[in-house]
This record gives sequence, C-alpha cells and structure tokens, in this order.
Amino acid sequence: MIIVLRPQCGASAAEQVLEQVRAAGLSPHSVSGPDGQQVICALGGPDVDLAGRLSAMEGVARVVPVSPPWTLAAGGGRGPVAIDGPRPLTVGGGTFLTAAGPCSVEGQETYLAAARAVAAAGAQLLRGGAYKPRSQPASFQGLGAKGLEILAAAREETGLGTVTEATDPRHVEAVAEVADMIQVGARSMRNTPLLTEIGRTSKPVLLKRAMDATVSEWLCAADFILSGGNERVILCERGVVSFDQGRRNCLDLAAVVDAAGKSGMPVVVDPSHATGRAHLVGPMALAAAACGAAGVLIEVHPSPDKALCDAHQAILPSELTALIPRLEAVFEAAREPESSEVVTA
Repeated sequence: MIIVLRPQCGASAAEQVLEQVRAAGLSPHSVSGPDGQQVICALGGPDVDLAGRLSAMEGVARVVPVSPPWTLAAGGGRGPVAIDGPRPLTVGGGTFLTAAGPCSVEGQETYLAAARAVAAAGAQLLRGGAYKPRSQPASFQGLGAKGLEILAAAREETGLGTVTEATDPRHVEAVAEVADMIQVGARSMRNTPLLTEIGRTSKPVLLKRAMDATVSEWLCAADFILSGGNERVILCERGVVSFDQGRRNCLDLAAVVDAAGKSGMPVVVDPSHATGRAHLVGPMALAAAACGAAGVLIEVHPSPDKALCDAHQAILPSELTALIPRLEAVFEAAREPESSEVVTA
C-alpha cells in the first residue's frame, strides 16, 4: 500500500507511521514526491485492517491500497482442479464439465432414477442436496444424513462422482465422506466458520457466489478456504439479484470471465438458479460455454412437476441428453488454450 503523509507531518509522526507498518510485518520505504510531500510504500502482508488504522493517524493524508483484498485468490497461475471420484475428472484446462441432477435428494427411488438418467445423458458429475437451505422454514429442507446415504448409493450404482452442499460446519466431515466435491451455496458464501472448516479438508470445493456479492467479495470468500490449505477451489456463478421479476436472478457472465482472469481458478455456471426458468436453462448454459466457463451445474428431474424443490427450473433428462453435445461443441469452438497443470492438493 501507499501511505501519503500530510505536508505538515513532522518527523515524530512519520516515525509512528513507520512503526505501525513494521509492526504489521510490512517493509516500509520512504520516498519524496515532486512537491516534497513524503510518501511511504509498504511492501508485503498485507494486514487487512492496517489501512484503517493508518488512515486514523494524525500525520496521514490518505492510504492507497495497491493490491486486492483477496490476496490468496490473486495468486494466479493455477491449473485445472482434480476431482478424485469413481471416474477421475479435471475442471478447467480445456475440458468442459457437466454436473447434473435434482436440486435435492427427495427419496431413494426418485433420486436413483434421476441419477441413472443423468448418467445415461452423458453428465460427468451427479448433483443433489442432502441439506437444503431454504427461504422459508416450512419448505423441504432435505433429508440430511439419510440424503447422504442415498447419494452414496447413487454414486456406487452409476459410477459418477457427487457434489453436494454443506450448510453447517458440523456437517462438513460427514459430507466430505460421501461427496467428491463439497458445495458452498450462495447463502453460505459469507459463512466464514463454514468456509474455514471446509478449507481444512482436502476435497475440491464448489464456491457459489452470493446473489448480492461483488466479484471481489466472492474472491475474498475463496481466501477463507485457501487459508486453510485447500487449493482445490472452483468458483460458481449462479446469478445476482435483478429488478426484473420475470427471472429468478440475472446471470452475470462477465463475472465468469472477470473472476477467472483475476484468480486463475476454474469458474462454472449454474444456469438453473441464475434463471429460475427451465426454458432458459439450455440457452444460458450454451452462453456459459461460449464465454469460457469451465462447466455447468444443471438441475434435472425425471418428473419436474413432482419435484419438492425448485420444480420450475428443472429440465428433463431428454433435454440434458440433447444439450450436452451442443455444450461441448460450443466450448470447443470458443475456447483458448489453457495451462494443463492440475491442482491435486
């Protein structure tokens, strides 16, 4: 960061600023501007609260950050992320991932039927929520531990890896035993105890963007996971709030390109939550493939009219079967060569 001192700042006040910078573990370098105004360049760190403390000091005119607040996510140079499921996968690096399945695990018979259909359609990963955070307490909240058992059975039968959400730090261990990738839902993006606990695992993490979050806030959330030592983070854009009542959210594809460029992390898109309308899912999934997303997360149900959760945005297995080859063709036509180094730990 750059600390600009006031013209009337004396030597004693300047030294206090230097001491504060050194105490934060940064290396200060003093220079003089063209008008003789003293400027301190602080290298290293950074202590995220340091700018506020410095701004409050008597001799400081202003503090100018020169690095983003998401210091770990800004590392760049990351390769694709490995998913060590029954069929090992990589996300990013020139491949396109389709994860699909019902919004929630509703029961063994229904979910296994959906899982078989998703596998037959050509998806590489099976999705489904055992724990479901909902807007209303009376809504279906998922089957919890029983849902995890059903996911494990579907994984065994279909040979597809699974992605499911952890909503509570206390559930992370149980979810990690079943899931090949742990999902952090949009509502949980700011749940820092949950992010910290997931960061202690070695499982790949799908971090959804909150519906009202900036890209910077999204990447700051990724920092909590990275700070625990887990480098296997995949970002997921699922739409942001909009004034238009005709759709559930507004799909922000510019954020996909922006977040990938700033972090080097793979970014996938959830067109189901982004639109909330089944007839919009396919076109928006194709748009995601065209803009360079590393994959899509799609809600699929064999009988959407009977779904207990988000029925209006689930597509049929037959629609998924027709969509997958189109997604791969669009992605291949639009993609640029990427790094092939795989992040495994």
